[in-house]
This record gives sequence, structure tokens and C-alpha cells, in this order.
Amino acid sequence: MPINVLMPALSPTMEKGNLAKWLKKEGDAIKSGDVLAEIETDKATMEVEAIDEGVLAKILVPEGTADVPVNGLIAIIAAEGEDPSSVQAGGAPKAASNGEVKAEKAEPSAASQNTTPGGGHMSYERVNAAPEGAQPTGAPQAAGQAGSGGRVFASPLARRIAKQEGVELGAVQGSGPHGRIIARDVQAAKASGTTKAPAPQAGAEAPKAAAPAPKAAPAGGAPAGLTTDQVKGFFAKDAYEEVPLDGMRKTIAKRLTEAMQVAPHFYLTVDCELDALMKLRETLNGSAGKDKDGKPAFKLSVNDFVIKAMGLALTRVPAANAVWAEDRILRFKNAEVGVAVAIDGGLFTPVIRRANEKTLSTISNEMKDFAARARAKKLKPEEYQGGVTSVSNLGMFGIKHFTAVINPPQSSILAVGAGEKRVVVKDGAPAVVQVMTCTLSCDHRVLDGALGAELVSAFKGLIENPMGMLV
Repeated sequence: MPINVLMPALSPTMEKGNLAKWLKKEGDAIKSGDVLAEIETDKATMEVEAIDEGVLAKILVPEGTADVPVNGLIAIIAAEGEDPSSVQAGGAPKAASNGEVKAEKAEPSAASQNTTPGGGHMSYERVNAAPEGAQPTGAPQAAGQAGSGGRVFASPLARRIAKQEGVELGAVQGSGPHGRIIARDVQAAKASGTTKAPAPQAGAEAPKAAAPAPKAAPAGGAPAGLTTDQVKGFFAKDAYEEVPLDGMRKTIAKRLTEAMQVAPHFYLTVDCELDALMKLRETLNGSAGKDKDGKPAFKLSVNDFVIKAMGLALTRVPAANAVWAEDRILRFKNAEVGVAVAIDGGLFTPVIRRANEKTLSTISNEMKDFAARARAKKLKPEEYQGGVTSVSNLGMFGIKHFTAVINPPQSSILAVGAGEKRVVVKDGAPAVVQVMTCTLSCDHRVLDGALGAELVSAFKGLIENPMGMLV
């Protein structure tokens, strides 16, 4: 049986991918675990491994092809014992001398298809060949048959033949997996002449076609109702340069537009004094051991303290350590804190797992590794997916205050501004302190105002009394 190789879904948000490079060529023997190709997702370039054995018979999508749909057919592997030259595009063997042989796609089984996001394996469909006119034995009652208003389960090829020949699928007995209607079932029904779709009665008025819905603007693109050409019409042609959207920018535009439309945001702002934290940071960095090259074992940043403080705050306010899941709320036992890392053309948000349990030095070293690999686009999907909240720090750019958009499925995000010296009143007298403004964006489906305020208060307490992060 030939094996169809499909474009894998390497992340839950991936809809299309770019086939960057084939690492095997037609005629090469394939073993389980061999790296077949490099796929560019919306976030990274990943090597994809084979999960079956055979010979790479045909490459249907050449390397360098962009926007290949997930589950699109990209290659065919000839199974052991098959002649690779007899395999046609689409997985159908060429006609044999003793009669034509047609192929019908079977439902992928758990053993033949890997659909786990980020699994790093190609997806497969095995193609079962059956002689024309072969009759199945012991076929179950057709799950493909529609009951009263029920759904008809049929393969795409069967549906196309039925439409062309005027065959009513609801009356066809399915012989495919789980009673699914396949091509030979439709052809047998056509031969019997008993399942023609009823012709419309003479004089009957045809139903009016529904008016087409207005075309929605792409996420992050032109305003609703305006096409790209209309937007360009507002400006002189020599006033701008057109920059094509890459996969990352398309994903950012789509997901964050959806976040603002779906998640009801509200914002809570607090000023945190940093004097105690800065003193502790200086002490800890000064006590760091040296490696064999004489470099410090760690160098803590203010952001490392912010990540740790958010992790501890979430576990101290467990009702806030949760995400929205449509018909329920998922509440977590440990804190997972994403951290926005800016790169050319977009950003990654790698997630510090169990941030509440990790030491400051561990968080610091983990973030340095994440940041380096993010800028090289070498992060694995499981390293930047999930999380309950995120930290977005623009303080290094001198930004005093801003609000951030929640990154679904997370329920909050903390926008961190620059630390600066301010005059405040302490004990009835003016005093100069270093202050950092932070704003928490909250998803009102998960956090109400009082719960969000409790989380921000716990965070502020940890930042202003940082010794609590060490015990």
C-alpha cells in the first residue's frame, strides 16, 4: 500500500507551512526516524521525521514552496515490496495489465497518522487498493447512510462521483471503514439505477440563492468593507513600499485581533518601589560563583525578579492561575509564565514552566537560552505554547506605561514599564524612590476586578519585599 505523506500540523495554530527543504530525494530508502524535510511554521523552522519505512517514490511539493495547507499531500512513499515507479500522484497505483486498479483513501489510524502538534513527525495516509467491483463481506450497517436529517459519511471522491452521476448518497450502503461511503459504493449504486437523486417537479420554483455575505477583512489587514486596493487608493503610489506578510506576522495579526474581539480586557495599574529589589539584586549578583572561564554563574535582571514574582503571585491567588476553556475554566497547580522576546519582524513568548518553584538563577539562565534561540528561530513549539500569563517588559526602551494584549489561551499579561526615580511622600515627608509602573491586562471571563486586584497586590508585595522570593 502506498503511503501519502501530508503536511504536518506542528502547532495548534498552524494552518499552512512552507516546505523549506527536502533532505531526501526520490528513490531514497526511508527508515523510521529519518529526517525527511525542513518545514517553516509561523514561528520556527523544524526538522520533520518519518514514522514509516519504504522508498520515497514521488515528491509532489518542491522545496521552497510557501503556504502549503496542513494535511496537504506533499509526497508519496512506496511501502516495502512495492515498485516506486508504479506509484502515481495521489497514491493510486498505475493500471495493471490484468485490469484497472483504483485507490480509495482510508481513514487514517492512530498508528498511521501523527496529528499531535509539535510532534516533529510527518502525517501519513495509507492508501488501500481494491479491484474494481470487489464486493466487501460482512460490512457493517452503513454509517455513511443518513438517517432522519443525519450526516452522510463519504469520501471526497465518492461525493464527487455522486454529484456527477446524480446519485443520492443517503441511500447508498457504505463499505469503507466504519461504514463510510467510498467510490465503489457509489458506482455500484449507479449501476443498480435505484438511487438517482429526485428531479425537481415541473413548475416548482427553485429556491432563491442567499445573498452573499460581505467579505470580511483579513485579521490585521484593511478595515472591514475596504479592500487592499481601496486602502492603497488613499495614498500616492510613490509614498509607500509594499512589504509582504510572512507567516509570523500573519499569525500575530490573526491571533491578537481575535484576542481583542473575543477576550473582554480590563486593566489594572500599580506602582512598585524597586529600592529593596535593586539592593538584593546587587548582593546576589556579587555573590555569584565563577565558571572555569571566570564568568559569573548567573547575572540576575529585574525581569527575572518580575517572572518569579508573577509565578509566586499566581500560586498565592490560585483562582487567578487559570485559563478560559469555553464551557469551563482550567485552574492550574503550578505557574507557567510566558515572557515576550522581540525578534526581527515579530516576537516569541517562551514559557517558564513551574516558575513558582524555580530559583532566580535558574529562571535567569533559562531566559537567556530562550532569548538566544528565539532570535535564531530555533525554539520548539512546546517551548512557546500554553502558559497562564505573560510578561512584556518595555522598560529597557524607556517606556513608562503601556497596556498589552492577552495572548490566547492565557488569561492575563503584565506590561512592565521602566524603573525611574520619583518623589513620593513617606511618613509625611517627600522622599526619592525608584518606581516601576506595571499594568495587568485581564480576561474578564476568568478574572473579575477584585480577583485581578488581588493578583496585582500579591505581585506588588513580592517586588517590594523581594526576600520573600528566596524562601
